[in-house]
Amino acid sequence: MQAANGYPEPVLKLRDLLNTYLDPENVAIVLRAYDLGESAHRGQIRKTGEPYILHPVAVAQILANLRMDHVSIAAAILHDTIEDTDLGWQDIEKAFGPEIADLVEGVTKLDKMKFRTRVEADAESFRKLMLAMSRDLRVIFIKLADRLHNMRTLGSMSQGSRRRIARETLDIYAPIADRLGMNSMKHELEDMGFANLYPWRHKTITEHLQSMTGHRQEIVQNILEGLRKKMTDVGVPCRITGREKSPFSIYKKMLSKDLSFSEVTDFFAFRIITQTESHCYLALGAVHSLYQPKPGRFKDFIALPKANGYQSLHTILNSPYGLPIEIQIRTEEMDIMASKGAAAHWQYKTGSSPAGSPPATAEVRAREWLMRLVDVQRHTGDSLEFLDHAKSDLFPDEIFVFTPKGKIIDLRQNATALDFAYAIHTDVGNHTSKAFVDHLEVPLSTRLANGQTVEIRTDKKVQPKPEWLEFAATARARTAIRHYLKSLRQEDTVALGLRLLEKALNARGSSIEAISEKNWSQFLKENHFSRQEDVFHELALGSTLANIVAGKLLPETHPYADSLDGGEAITIAGSEGDALSFGACCRPVPGDAIMAYVSSDRGLVVHRVSCSNVKEFRKHPDRCVDVSWAPITKGMFPVSVRIVTRNTPGVLANVSTSIGEAGSNIETVAQPEANPEIATLLFNISVKNRDHMARVMRRLRRNSNVIRAHRVR
Repeated sequence: MQAANGYPEPVLKLRDLLNTYLDPENVAIVLRAYDLGESAHRGQIRKTGEPYILHPVAVAQILANLRMDHVSIAAAILHDTIEDTDLGWQDIEKAFGPEIADLVEGVTKLDKMKFRTRVEADAESFRKLMLAMSRDLRVIFIKLADRLHNMRTLGSMSQGSRRRIARETLDIYAPIADRLGMNSMKHELEDMGFANLYPWRHKTITEHLQSMTGHRQEIVQNILEGLRKKMTDVGVPCRITGREKSPFSIYKKMLSKDLSFSEVTDFFAFRIITQTESHCYLALGAVHSLYQPKPGRFKDFIALPKANGYQSLHTILNSPYGLPIEIQIRTEEMDIMASKGAAAHWQYKTGSSPAGSPPATAEVRAREWLMRLVDVQRHTGDSLEFLDHAKSDLFPDEIFVFTPKGKIIDLRQNATALDFAYAIHTDVGNHTSKAFVDHLEVPLSTRLANGQTVEIRTDKKVQPKPEWLEFAATARARTAIRHYLKSLRQEDTVALGLRLLEKALNARGSSIEAISEKNWSQFLKENHFSRQEDVFHELALGSTLANIVAGKLLPETHPYADSLDGGEAITIAGSEGDALSFGACCRPVPGDAIMAYVSSDRGLVVHRVSCSNVKEFRKHPDRCVDVSWAPITKGMFPVSVRIVTRNTPGVLANVSTSIGEAGSNIETVAQPEANPEIATLLFNISVKNRDHMARVMRRLRRNSNVIRAHRVR
């Protein structure tokens, strides 16, 4: 419908809304954006049959309802121009400046990203989405509004397209709206996604809800009157509304908790909106005196806001009508934040919020979350790994714990004491030595619960260990541990590779120091290495052999180097980390006669000289390396022990005690065979060296239940 002054009715409706909170000159900029967009989209028709320009106008209307700034509204009207018309970034920049042009370009880039489901999402696209959000949140606000209007007009699409878009909405966009605290948008996206993905389920639940409404109206009215009278009696100014659960939230609860429809809907829900925070707690006391509260069903999200900035008091009461009453209590400002989330920040900027409004908590928390993701991205080269981290932060159930000084730290459910340490600071996490929960020392792997106080003690000698990855639950902790281990592993392998090459050069009567800069430069260039450290790394991993590299670096020296004495053996101290490994076939320990083999997939692997595989290794002398134990070794080394015992009750505990008394740790135990009289036990234990191993064996042989004990060869 075209108006007399040339603007269609939807544009006039948008203009009138903008005039309620924007300055006239900014409204004029939005109308100029419409003029440019209408001209660019002229002749384009949507599948609904409407002129295309009405879609971006509708997106702008959604943002205007959120009281977004004029830059966002203008960019929303132009958001499809770069991709679908002849307009370019330069044209928009020339007409409106770089801020609006950059927003339009940002949304255009998001439109080119392909998402399928939360599980199958294109990892690189997801990474770009998160990083685009971190640069300017308004990009994702426009994209969410675009998706919301597309969902409202999904009826013109084919059934297959409707299901695909609905699943993408439920798996990607609704959770993002939730994480940004935009509850109104989240609920509408969820319900329309549910209706299009599972139309029969949505229809059934909706019909059941409608049938229930008529039966309960009188009860709801009685409870409302009782609540209003109580609030008046205690002097709490407020408004009270009934609250209906959405079909999708009912469906989710039925699914996750295996409940029937009647079990999910068997309660009444109300919201009390007050003026101040103190009124909230006064109202809470009043409703608790009116109806008996259910134990353990009270949550204070005012003192402990959710990760997306949401604040409210939640309580469940027993009603006189035999069904529970759920009540949410919050201030007007908290209600605005609950509805609009991070977008409320721009409402405060435009000056349309109530006087004295607090800073936009949701916007601050959204930025903190996105900055954490940017930090993860900085240390994560792999898009799939980043996607895993982003999803773990995007779809969490939060818990809240305290530092000893009372600061609140929000973590995802199943987070451990180690995750808490990394949430404080990466350096704290990397050097965590002890953790105390409510003043009691606990293992670092201890799962935390709401309300606990956690204290971390550090020690500069402590370093992240690979096993920490087995229980770290948060993206920040896992990324920091991986980053540290990767840098440590690089240092270890470079040092080992250097020693391998030094040994090969010594066999040729030379050394690393004797290699000229010219020879190094030529070798690096011919073999496509950028620096010497890369060569050492490849040598340690077994991808390149030290004898071959030495031969290329010294082509004129000792042509019969294979017949030369190999020089001093490389010493093994047990502190090489992941730079080398020990053969699982023979499990060498300090004191054993050893040799090493350069494996193409595992790098340098140490074996006992008596290992049955050594004969095969010797067929490849270029891959065999002389090694020996350092005078002082570090750490514990795994070894296998086969023990034949009498098959009596408690024999396993009895034998385990003997091993523990000898100062050895038991890694695993198995019982490969047994009969009524004897049992065979296979222990994998850890020892310091052969002397320690001998002490363990002596202790075992003195045990009256042990018939035989020997080390597995």
